Amino acid sequence: MSGAYDESASQEETTDSFWEVGNYKRAVKRIDDGHRLCNDLMNCIQERAKIEKAYAQQLTDWSKRWRQLVDKGPQYGTVERAWMGVMTEAEKVSELHQEVKNGLINEDFEKVKNWQKDAYHKQMMGGFKETKEAEEGFKKAQKPWAKKLKELEAAKKIYHIACKEEKLASTREANTKGEASVPADQQKKLHEKVDKCKQESQKAKEKYEKALDELGTCTPQYMENMETVFDSCQQFEEKRLSFLREVLLDIKRHLNLTENQSYTTVYRELERSITSASAQEDLKWFSNTNGPGMHMNWPQFEEYNPELTHNISKKEKVKKNTDGITLTNVSTPVDHAQSGDQGSVSSYEKNQAYTGSTEWSDEDQTAPDSGNDTNGGANPFEEDVVKGVRVKALYDYDGQEQDELTFSAGEELTKLEDEDEQGWCKGRLDSGQLGLYPANYVEPI
Repeated sequence: MSGAYDESASQEETTDSFWEVGNYKRAVKRIDDGHRLCNDLMNCIQERAKIEKAYAQQLTDWSKRWRQLVDKGPQYGTVERAWMGVMTEAEKVSELHQEVKNGLINEDFEKVKNWQKDAYHKQMMGGFKETKEAEEGFKKAQKPWAKKLKELEAAKKIYHIACKEEKLASTREANTKGEASVPADQQKKLHEKVDKCKQESQKAKEKYEKALDELGTCTPQYMENMETVFDSCQQFEEKRLSFLREVLLDIKRHLNLTENQSYTTVYRELERSITSASAQEDLKWFSNTNGPGMHMNWPQFEEYNPELTHNISKKEKVKKNTDGITLTNVSTPVDHAQSGDQGSVSSYEKNQAYTGSTEWSDEDQTAPDSGNDTNGGANPFEEDVVKGVRVKALYDYDGQEQDELTFSAGEELTKLEDEDEQGWCKGRLDSGQLGLYPANYVEPI
């Protein structure tokens, strides 16, 4: 029997199996994890909704700014309308992304929130009802088998100790054999000790084998009970996984604007607006409005009329444009106005002066629009760039509102207006962004 015992056998072989006592806790923890994952998904949806909202606002701001710039600029006619179509696209796409944001928050977020509320029920003492039920179910299923396992481990320990004692007694007896110095009665006692250890070892072995049989007998029932509770956990998790997949499909449906007919229409209209632009139509309009096609009161011989002497200086009684150019009140006959280009009248015609209507004097033969690259007025783009004072930021500033600028210490920008009563200045970054900033955050360059 001495060879039946191996000290290495006393080292417990630990595994990470579900069937080990207490390892069911991972299945229980999954329920709590599911609740936390619902929170994570809601946070994920909220962050994306903020991005959609910010993007929609940026498109709106960009469109508004460039509408004004193009409207004041020198572009005219059908090409101007096509350019404006790009801003219209931004405005409509902004609305669509606002709808995406609303869908994410009002539908997807609320759907997850309500499902979580229905699926997980908080207890007064903390935790969830579903977690407690799973924990108690696994404990109840595992308790009888865990008790038998504990008895088995105790019986195994007693048996291994008995084997060790038997081995020591046998070794001691073997060492005294053949030695004349060891009395016979002592050898007899050693032999009796070996026999006694063998008997105890045999009894321990029988108890150990019996405990093992008992554990084996209750193992099938243990497995069945554990699987029943586990299946219940699986069903609960299946509902969560299926729901999560459903919500993700809803999110995809809200995000995928290519499936939105309105989104397709935006670009169809933009393409129609651009392709309808006609260079020839715009050139014809410009010729009739600012070129050779304009009406002209050509000089003719006039008889002296003393009653009309005071009218000689009539041309001096003219309006002054904002850039200081003297203009004549020249009217275009109706037959020219109806040359088929009335629909092409642009902001350029409304806001710019005509070169052909500029009054020249005998003293100054210089063309009044010399030095100016636009017909009859300063380029509004150029005005925005030129005016203002260059300043340098002393500190970092992070704009808190939509109309505030954000810049870093050392960054240069243009101050457009002096400090107001609240200590704010209006300025423009080199990127073109307009906004307010604290006056004491910058210094003149």
